[in-house]
Amino acid sequence: MACMTASLFSCSSVAASQTSDPWREANTYVFKWNDYFDQLVVKPTAFAYTTFLPRFMRQGIGNFFSNVDDINVLANDILQLKFAAAAGDSGRLLVNSTVGVAGFLDVASRVGLRKNEEDFGQTLAAWGMGSGPYVMLPVFGASTVRDSFGLVIDTVFNPLQLVEDRSLRLGLFLLDETDSRSDVLALDELITGNRYLFIREAYLQRREYLINDGVLDDPFGDF
Repeated sequence: MACMTASLFSCSSVAASQTSDPWREANTYVFKWNDYFDQLVVKPTAFAYTTFLPRFMRQGIGNFFSNVDDINVLANDILQLKFAAAAGDSGRLLVNSTVGVAGFLDVASRVGLRKNEEDFGQTLAAWGMGSGPYVMLPVFGASTVRDSFGLVIDTVFNPLQLVEDRSLRLGLFLLDETDSRSDVLALDELITGNRYLFIREAYLQRREYLINDGVLDDPFGDF
């Protein structure tokens, strides 16, 4: 995260000039609505979640949802022909689902099986699909045309969709979103200047980082 933040500050002006954002007026409107909803409902809920729920419980909840996510990660490893990563992620899923008590304990990380981040948007990139224009989605936030399509696939195949009880399924999704928002509360303090531009460039650079497995192009070359 520190590396990504440093990269953002050093390269933001270069990235901004290269960003495809033809729908900026509409994106800005959606961003303002999302930001208002976040400040009114999501952020206070995440703050209360962090304040009143003991840390060990939040850690367990985060571990559980991370374990569920590892199912999609494994599928996308295979789709991208990353078989070494797939082997590690299958081991991680097996260890945490059993010894880790359905994923509430992240035993796999303790034995060296690190968490990978893969999704269908990254798979589409690996298959050669361009990102397309930047788009701000209602509720879901920053995205691109490619990542929006990937999000639909990831959502449809999310293992939580297998929960038959609709109320329980919705509750799990909301808990997952609340836990995810609580993890980035401290990052709100890093946002400076134009919030729309900052979040746009932060999102696009993070996606580039993930798609390239941590290898970022240096916009300054050998300068």
